[in-house]
Amino acid sequence: MDPWKEDLLQTFQSIECERQVLAMVAELARKLEFDYCAYGLRMPLPLARPKTAMFSNYPAVWQARYQAQEYQVIDPTVQHAMRSPSPVIWSDDLFAPARELWEEARSFGLQAGLAHTCRDASGMGGMLTLARAGEAVTTIEWQAKACHILWLVQAVHLCMVRIAAPKLLPEIAVQLSRREVEVLRWTGEGKTSGEIAEVLNITERTVNFHIGKAMTKLNAANKTAAVLRAAMLGLLS
Repeated sequence: MDPWKEDLLQTFQSIECERQVLAMVAELARKLEFDYCAYGLRMPLPLARPKTAMFSNYPAVWQARYQAQEYQVIDPTVQHAMRSPSPVIWSDDLFAPARELWEEARSFGLQAGLAHTCRDASGMGGMLTLARAGEAVTTIEWQAKACHILWLVQAVHLCMVRIAAPKLLPEIAVQLSRREVEVLRWTGEGKTSGEIAEVLNITERTVNFHIGKAMTKLNAANKTAAVLRAAMLGLLS
């Protein structure tokens, strides 16, 4: 591994709070010739409205405006991140479906930028955005800086998952026992507690006990939700 990559990972591994992460990203963004940076973290749960967190050094007024208008719902960069792991460079065409958002962002000095996503095995997704006032990001510039930006995205995501994710979704720290995993897997296959008891050669009462324990750990309302939550968090693999 290149020394600068090792230094980058080690630096982020030593950080213990989100504010420090943002300060480090802002410093690295300036070295890459960007004025602003933002990082969004999206949990895999709840399915209906996944928990999210946004950290940025955008102008405070713009941050408040973005949140008040719920622009994240129509933000083309967010929509792109949900569909594709590839980077996206800001352009008039990209923001054509959200013209008002684009015009307002530019009025706050967010005139050019790019966004890159990251997703891990536990289903947590992140998006790093680098922005500036001034010239648009060209393909040539992206190609020259892609390696550094890609590594920055990975390092920030690992760091934010470690620091911020447990606060957003405590269930990610859950550890299921071997038997709890087994009964949830079979439950996910549609088997009843009685059928699972026969498969595992244990009593139905024991099956229900393990299902109940897993439900409590996962903060699930019922066994179906427990199976879904465990699967989304990668606990059944």
